[in-house]
Amino acid sequence: MINYWLMKSEPDAFSIDDLKRLKHTPWDGVRNYQARNFMKAMNEGDMVFFYHSSCSPAGIVGTAKVCKKAYPDHTSWDINSHYFDPKSTQDSPRWFMVDVVFVERWPSILTLAELKKSPELADMLLTKKGSRLSVMPITQKEWEYITVILKK
Repeated sequence: MINYWLMKSEPDAFSIDDLKRLKHTPWDGVRNYQARNFMKAMNEGDMVFFYHSSCSPAGIVGTAKVCKKAYPDHTSWDINSHYFDPKSTQDSPRWFMVDVVFVERWPSILTLAELKKSPELADMLLTKKGSRLSVMPITQKEWEYITVILKK
């Protein structure tokens, strides 16, 4: 069974165009336990909305697919990495990542403001006040509504 997710990235750090150019990449650097746990629940073949965050306007810009299940995030062991965590070790990793592959860049951004206007998405984690997770689940119903109705 396919599950659906939304993953946020600041376009200045890593954009949908970067993923398109690379075709495939590890999704590293997640340092929130709930987001990490969501990634640990991902399976190969799961679909992902790629969301540009911390920009104006923020929103969904395309889709990707999980192509490798969660495995330890080696950047947490690299003392020179921005994502270094001295409490994470190879014997007891704290942080995990998945690999994603590019699927599609949308012709236009589907903004957070547009998503919030849809009563069908009122229960979506992204549209809830205070939701700042970089990785979150999307229901199949939300996925279908966004891709069929809102994407246009």
